[in-house]
Amino acid sequence: MVDAQGWIDAHATFYVDSQKGACGYDTIIEGYGDKTTALSTALFNKGATCGACFEIQCANSKWCKPGAGTIKVTATDFCPPSTGPAAWCNPPLQHFDLSQPMFVTIAEYKAGIVPVQYRRVPCAKQGGVKFLVNGNPNFLLVLIFNVGGSGDITDMKIKGSTNNWVPMLRNWGMNWQVGGTPWTSDQSLSFQVTISDGKTLELDGVVPPNWQFGQTFEGKSNF
Repeated sequence: MVDAQGWIDAHATFYVDSQKGACGYDTIIEGYGDKTTALSTALFNKGATCGACFEIQCANSKWCKPGAGTIKVTATDFCPPSTGPAAWCNPPLQHFDLSQPMFVTIAEYKAGIVPVQYRRVPCAKQGGVKFLVNGNPNFLLVLIFNVGGSGDITDMKIKGSTNNWVPMLRNWGMNWQVGGTPWTSDQSLSFQVTISDGKTLELDGVVPPNWQFGQTFEGKSNF
């Protein structure tokens, strides 16, 4: 949930291969680019924070780049707990493992790790909410991305043109699942998406009849 909050202390490192991760996105295909971060256990919240946006600034370190200002990134991955002296992502630490381009925007590469301050901010996305439909007629797995507003989803419902609204469950990251009723391609699909600030968006018929698994569909609106 996005609040009018002040800055919170944390630390940041970077990693190189940030294209895919525990939220289910392909950051290049889904349009997030390199403005991404992995989150420590305390921030990731078992995937519930996927899609949230953060503003981050380097704080009180000789490795901060003067005048660098802030960066804005979307949560797309999980930084798992580890052992040893570099266990920065272990609970209860609040830690960002940034894409390398984002890290070097605010700090020197050779620093490796720097103190930062962060705050949640609204996600500014172009176009509508998007849905990648996978699975089979008895089990749909839908990846939701390009979500504006608070960015993180708390509730999903689906409706075929021949049935009523059915709750979906988070499978992993931003992948939501539903079984039961045969989800055949001769019907259109509608979605209700609720984000963490309580706003709900209803996208009627966003998936038209004769759809195929593996296709992506874009709604006409966003948060």
